[in-house]
Amino acid sequence: MTHSTVEKTIDPSWSMYGASLITVLQVAEQFGVSSQMLLDEVGIRAEELNIPDRRFPVNRYFRLLQLAATAADNPDIGLSLGRVGFLKGLALTHSTVEKTIDPSWSMYGASLITVLQVAEQFGVSSQMLLDEVGIRAEELNIPDRRFPVNRYFRLLQLAATAADNPDIGLSLGRVGFLKGLNLQLYMATVCRSLKDYLNLIPSVLKLRGDLGQMTAHRNLDLIELRWEPLLPETGARRFLSDEMLSASASIISSLCVLPVNVLKANLSYAQPNDLSVLQETFGTNLSFEQPYSSLFFTSEALNYPMLQQDYQEGPDHRHPFRDFFVDDDPSDQLLSSLKQSIAQYLPEGEVTIDKLARKLNVSRRTLQRRLSDRDTNFLNVLQEVRSRVSQRYLLDNRLAITEIAFLLGYADQGSFSSAFKSWHGVSPREYRRS
Repeated sequence: MTHSTVEKTIDPSWSMYGASLITVLQVAEQFGVSSQMLLDEVGIRAEELNIPDRRFPVNRYFRLLQLAATAADNPDIGLSLGRVGFLKGLALTHSTVEKTIDPSWSMYGASLITVLQVAEQFGVSSQMLLDEVGIRAEELNIPDRRFPVNRYFRLLQLAATAADNPDIGLSLGRVGFLKGLNLQLYMATVCRSLKDYLNLIPSVLKLRGDLGQMTAHRNLDLIELRWEPLLPETGARRFLSDEMLSASASIISSLCVLPVNVLKANLSYAQPNDLSVLQETFGTNLSFEQPYSSLFFTSEALNYPMLQQDYQEGPDHRHPFRDFFVDDDPSDQLLSSLKQSIAQYLPEGEVTIDKLARKLNVSRRTLQRRLSDRDTNFLNVLQEVRSRVSQRYLLDNRLAITEIAFLLGYADQGSFSSAFKSWHGVSPREYRRS
């Protein structure tokens, strides 16, 4: 009688797509209810549900829903319907994002390995995740192997859903920071202050792949460290923004002699129900649905000195760690300063004579003339620095060859390997084994 009364008040022009009816049938089947029986009761043929753009009267949906709840003897069936509908919408959202990803965007396997490691800590099978995205485990360990960015996004979404943990991005950032700590400490040796380091951050992200960039901006008496994803749509989803900001906060707070605290955080996604982990990571000054995800620090931190490694011996326990050029003539201040400056700028990728001349407060022509007086030129000095520094880096097995290529300013491991072999007659891997 109640259902009959409801039906009489429904506008006969109201209608809905078949997807919602299909969801009711799928959930009902999980409770042992025959979907065919339900369809027979409401007078719908199964094949009708799959007709594109076919709409059904709303009263059929209400009738189907009432029959399913009664047959399943489950008053909470609506909660199950909501969850299934959410998961279906999630897949649709991911599909929409995938269509906007440039197929040329790629990234190294290390980031995918981190996702798998974190997911396993939450009880999710890494093999299941790899099977879902179509990657074999052994592929992840191939040097210089890159994977389409859409595989990474799919892996990340699957891991978060399977782990049922909306804060998984924060864990990814922390683990990524810890795994890259040795690289960060090497970078600290070529940076005198946090300002120098912030100039290198865009280059650091190239190690991850084509995801976006972190940029630094002056904002009154604050410094804003802003995450700018290549795919703007990802800003509305937590995982990637959380990962990048979590890693950045850990790096900034660990590499300066003085503490650098996050004063506030802007987040580009909607406010979640549970803020506890976000507040533990970034503090309580959080703003949501902002144009960018950003961290803010005091501008005084720009001049904070970087933490230098607290030991004087290098990885081989024979050579000074900080001074790569201790054997050079100490009286030649120009050449010494030039080499140290080149080592500092190498991670930025493009090291030019104009940039180094400005660093040394001389004109390009003056620098060229002074190098010519020493029977050399800028390119020769640049290659000498790369050659000598690469040997030092290769003595430390904690640095991956991909990371060494980055520290030397090469776009990829292959370019570095070719250059190293031309200098020393063997590949970096052969040199490291010798």
